Amino acid sequence: MFTGIVQGVASVVAVHELDDFRVHVVKMPPPMRDGLEIGASVAHNGVCLTVTAIEGDNVSFDLMRETLRLTNLGAIEPGQCVNIERAARFGDEIGGHSMSGHIISMAEVVAIEEAPNNRRLWFLLPERLGRFVFEKGYIGVDGISLTIGDVRYTESGGVEFSVNLIPETLSRTILRERAPGDQVNIEIDPQTQVIVETVERVLSQKGQFQ
Repeated sequence: MFTGIVQGVASVVAVHELDDFRVHVVKMPPPMRDGLEIGASVAHNGVCLTVTAIEGDNVSFDLMRETLRLTNLGAIEPGQCVNIERAARFGDEIGGHSMSGHIISMAEVVAIEEAPNNRRLWFLLPERLGRFVFEKGYIGVDGISLTIGDVRYTESGGVEFSVNLIPETLSRTILRERAPGDQVNIEIDPQTQVIVETVERVLSQKGQFQ
């Protein structure tokens, strides 16, 4: 489990390509490696990955075909950075919201609005995910726990939502580098997803018996 409170960014120093498979080697600063062992879970841009090797500062992770298909990690090149969060431990403060590290989709950055001391980003989601997105609800964007600002629907049937970023979030994460056209990883709040799907199922069943 993760909390969506990114602990920092780490540079991808090498990418090894195989058939429908990748190995990312990430240079992790000492504080992020404290107590890290092979088999541990670490989120990269919100994607839960398993440590497969540790060699000094460099830590390796395997990326399977489904991970490459669903997330933006398949487009990462050496020298680029990813948001990093170690798995939550029992007793840790939950400063964000509960996240599984299982990405449901990517979203496109469609607009950026600058204002003094903050920045608003707009994202476009596939239509099928619109029912899970609510104003003031939680959402995971590249592994960051964020509160949804506004929601609007496009003429083509998609859904756009905004998030507001404070200077601390911009300084600690790769969202400061995002530009229109970029793809970000999205994790829908698990509790919201369960509630919406349960209500839909109950209403569907009631409709069958009326």
